[in-house]
Amino acid sequence: MNLLKFTSCQAPNADAHCAAIAQYISAQINIPTEFVGDVEWQERERMLDNGQAHVGWVCGLVYVRKMASPDPKFDLLAAPVMNGARYADRPMYFSDAIVRADSPFRSFADLRGRTWAFNEPGSHSGYNVTRWYLASREYGNGFFGRAIRSGAHQRSLQMILDGQIDASAIDSTVLETELARRPELASQIRIIETLGPSPIPPWMMQRSLPQELKEALRQAFAAMRTDPRGRAVLDAGRMSRFALVADSDYDPIREMDRVAESVRW
Repeated sequence: MNLLKFTSCQAPNADAHCAAIAQYISAQINIPTEFVGDVEWQERERMLDNGQAHVGWVCGLVYVRKMASPDPKFDLLAAPVMNGARYADRPMYFSDAIVRADSPFRSFADLRGRTWAFNEPGSHSGYNVTRWYLASREYGNGFFGRAIRSGAHQRSLQMILDGQIDASAIDSTVLETELARRPELASQIRIIETLGPSPIPPWMMQRSLPQELKEALRQAFAAMRTDPRGRAVLDAGRMSRFALVADSDYDPIREMDRVAESVRW
């Protein structure tokens, strides 16, 4: 293969790390790689769907819905295991429901009738897990006074800081990246509830790739933690390692999606 194209449909603050992963993997499998990061995430997903991109990091909800098609085009590659005790050395993550630090809200129940933002309706961490949470606690429909689409986790965060909304669920890995880049945020926001854990967004690859190449990719991702250069790339993204995951590992998201269908904003 002459060129292997990588991309990410995760938050923009992960792009630089994804590009570093693509560059590292290129050296391990001896195939040139390119990270596609100069278009919006919707176009990146289209590139994966039409085969123009070969390897991608996608939301777990996106993955399970693509696998529900009669003829799935993708295979799992690997999933990150994040640093930090809360992740328990497992490929999982959380959605942190956050408010401004100076707000009167102390629990999720306090948000009844308030203004909530979600990033995208195709997102597990910013959209569907909240609906699952509302359903599982029998809060039912119409819990929030208003629910609006922000377009991105980082935008939801800024809207909270600006007082435009009261709360939002933020992907824990996105929030941790923002806190690392902007330490002052720690005194400006509060987490009032943690939703999850959920299976973490996986890296997937085109099913049509040669089997030998798919195995080489899996081995290269899994071995990153044992190689000093790979370890440095992982550390830059606050990752402990990559785990080789199976489709059944994403069954919890399938079940959450089923339960979430009973709730409307």
